[in-house]
Amino acid sequence: MNPILSLIIRSFVAVPVTVLTGLISFLALDQQFLPSLGYAIAGGILTHLILGLFMNKNFLKKHQLSSKEYRYIKKNLKEAKRKIHRLNKNLFTIRDISSVKQRIDILRITKKIQKMTLKEPKRFYQAEPFYFSHLDSVVELTEKYNFLSTQPKKSMELDQSLIETRRTLNEMTRILEEDLYHVISDDIDTLNFEIDVAKHTIKKQKDSKFPEENRWLK
Repeated sequence: MNPILSLIIRSFVAVPVTVLTGLISFLALDQQFLPSLGYAIAGGILTHLILGLFMNKNFLKKHQLSSKEYRYIKKNLKEAKRKIHRLNKNLFTIRDISSVKQRIDILRITKKIQKMTLKEPKRFYQAEPFYFSHLDSVVELTEKYNFLSTQPKKSMELDQSLIETRRTLNEMTRILEEDLYHVISDDIDTLNFEIDVAKHTIKKQKDSKFPEENRWLK
């Protein structure tokens, strides 16, 4: 659930309720200004809270999650956000031109997985290897590569470490691609099923329109 969008919607409803409550208290119920203001603020806050609970309940129901599950997922997504920020910083600090495409791919995949999981939290369970292992590995590797590449004095051993780290990052990129594929695997299965249904419908429609022609073709 997008917290900014949720706040905007709740505020959009709560503000008119606040104004209306204040006017009714002051004009219709003949209350003094300060009590009317207090009722107005209380009405707005109460509306904001109730609407928030209602939206949260609908969100959890839509994604088939319990409150406990959602708190657990949110906690891990928050930690992942910090790691992706570190990854972003590492990748754009590295000055090696030859690895630019690799770094862009790593960042693109990690952000795509995070974005999809934020939008549909239940996908987190399909991306657990990414969140609990692969993301940590790629962050540590990029930090190591960044550290080694900025050393002023080069040596054969250092160059070999850089080559090995680049090679490992290449392997990690492929693993991240597999993570992304696993996250969207259900969508691919659904799409293939819909394609099969559509093909069957088209064939059935053609058979019903041209029965004689189809009989001769057989």
